[in-house]
Amino acid sequence: MKREKTVLFLCTGNYYRSRFAEELFNHRVVDAGVTFAAQSRGLAVERGTFNVGPLSPFARQGLGERGVTLLGGDRLPQQCSLVDLEAAHHVVALDETEHRPLMRERFPYWENGVEYWQVADVELTSPKLALAEIEQQVDALLTKLFAG
Repeated sequence: MKREKTVLFLCTGNYYRSRFAEELFNHRVVDAGVTFAAQSRGLAVERGTFNVGPLSPFARQGLGERGVTLLGGDRLPQQCSLVDLEAAHHVVALDETEHRPLMRERFPYWENGVEYWQVADVELTSPKLALAEIEQQVDALLTKLFAG
């Protein structure tokens, strides 16, 4: 049996965007018989002072609308560590503008080894648009990973 490979999704607080991407990715691969699974972490969990509970209501609602059964909806946000980055086969940060500086500051060696998307947080992009963009990016990533 092949060892499972990990895709690591990163956002700032591990509460909204990265969690949505993680749950959606894992939902989409369940029946595909592939050797990938997703995890997610935050680059600056301490900045999520207004994040209440384990998962953003926007993420929870968006996943429900897509028929996704939550696998990790009850776990609290987790801070990214060097161990998380080293264990991942592929790393995605959800918003280059926001997350590249955090990568440079906290994990400089990894800054250029991350795939950066362009999905802004709720202050800049409506959840409906952001989640649709994440969904499109997750599907494209799955296609890329399955082809490789």
